[in-house]
Parts: sequence; structure tokens; C-alpha cells
Amino acid sequence: MALAPSSSMKVADEPLFVVDAEKISIGLSPKDLWAHRELLYFLTWRDVKVRYKQTLLGATWALLQPLLLMLIFSFVFGRLVGVRSEGVPYPLFACAGLLPWTFFTNAVTNSGNSLIGNANLIKKVYFPRIIIPTAAVAAGLVDLGIGFLLLIVLMFYYGVGLHLSLLLLPLLIVLLTLLALGVGMWMSALNVKYRDVRYALPFLMQVWLFASPVIYPVPERWRWLLALNPMTGIVQGFRAAFFGQPFDWGTLALSAVITLLILVYSTFTFSRMERSFADVI
Repeated sequence: MALAPSSSMKVADEPLFVVDAEKISIGLSPKDLWAHRELLYFLTWRDVKVRYKQTLLGATWALLQPLLLMLIFSFVFGRLVGVRSEGVPYPLFACAGLLPWTFFTNAVTNSGNSLIGNANLIKKVYFPRIIIPTAAVAAGLVDLGIGFLLLIVLMFYYGVGLHLSLLLLPLLIVLLTLLALGVGMWMSALNVKYRDVRYALPFLMQVWLFASPVIYPVPERWRWLLALNPMTGIVQGFRAAFFGQPFDWGTLALSAVITLLILVYSTFTFSRMERSFADVI
């Protein structure tokens, strides 16, 4: 006598995902991202481990990169040029700007090249492609957290105490991460079709560095122009949070609006180009 299938057997036979070429969810879908959260975690952790694999210093590079840049800029701009540093020692001033910038440039560069670097995975397995650049950005948060240790040590060395304004630091990190994700996602989509992007991206980030108040304060006469750069409000916000200085809420709000516009546009562009990734990558 044949046994009727139990309810548990029916549930087990039901697939978790049904891939339909006509109904594939494309773009930044929170539902899809949540359903594939384990893959996002796996790819993020893989990027973290691969970054320092077979290196002698390992994660120490997350400290050395901003430290060496700080020493160079402190000598050139702090001693030789004599750039003012808004009432704090110039090494601290430079370090507070270099930490978010180092995260931003690494996240955008790694995210921009992430689809090309995972070509085999994209061709063989279905999942929301946006997870790949998102994982590349998320992996950079580990380095950012390590870099904060350097800044805190320098603050104690120079006798600069901690302030309640540090409570706003998580919001600034979220804004910085969204900006890096928006730019990186856009660059990654373009990089699949136009391989020139991988060569132009480092040059673009160098130009963007000197167009941002990372190693110099915002000149009053150019404040309105630099405010159009979303990194201006973010870098100023990081300094205000660490050193207890007044926040430039207007510039920070403008940075938030521009960041959201970049994120929306990048999501739309990524969604429009995503269907052809497996064919042209």
C-alpha cells in the first residue's frame, strides 16, 4: 500500500528559489539581499581573508597605509607648506581625513573591479549580482575599524580627549558606506562593458582626493563649490565627531542628498545592465 507523502516531505521538496528568466528580480531588492544574506557574509569574509593572504604583516597594513600617508602629508603640507589645521595638530587633522578617505578609495576600487574578478561565479550561479560589489564595500569596514585604533592612539598622544559628538560617528560611517557603494556599484557595472574603467579608476580617485578637504581645510571662498563634493561634508563630519568641533550641518545634509541620488542612479544603472553581465563579462 502506497503511503501518502507527509507534510514535511512536501515542504522539503519545495525549492527555496525558483529562477525564471522572465521573473528574475533585478536590482537592489531588500528581500533578495536578505534571502542571500549568508552569501553576502561569505563573500565579505572571503574578500577580507584574500586581501591579506600570503602577506607578512597581514591586517597591520590597515594601520600602515593611513599612517604612512599621514607622515608624508604631515611633512609636506604640515611642515614645508604650513597648512593650517583648524586648531588641532596637523598629524591628527590629516589622519582624521585619511581614515574615511582610505576606506572610500579602497572600497570604490575593489567594488569597481569586483564583477570582473568574479566572472566565473556570475556565469555559473544565479544570485543577485549586486551582492558582489556590496561585499567588496563591506569588507573595507574591517580596515576602517582597525584604522580608528590608530587615530585614538594619536589623540591620546596629543592630549585630545574624546567627545560626546562621537555618538554621531555610526551615522557618518553609514553615509560613507552608502556613498562608496553607490560609486563602486556604478563603476562595477560600467567596468563589465568598458574595461577602460579599471585603468581610469585609480586616476579618478587621485583627482578626487585633491578635490576633497582630506589634507587641507575648506577655503572659505571655495566652500560653495567643495560642498558639491559629497566627501566634503563626510570628511568634515568625521573631524567634528572626533575633535568636538561644530558640525557644518548644511554641507553634511547636502552630502547626504547627493549620496542618496548617486545610490539611486547607480542602482538603476546596475539593474538595467545586469541582465547582460553573464554574456559580456
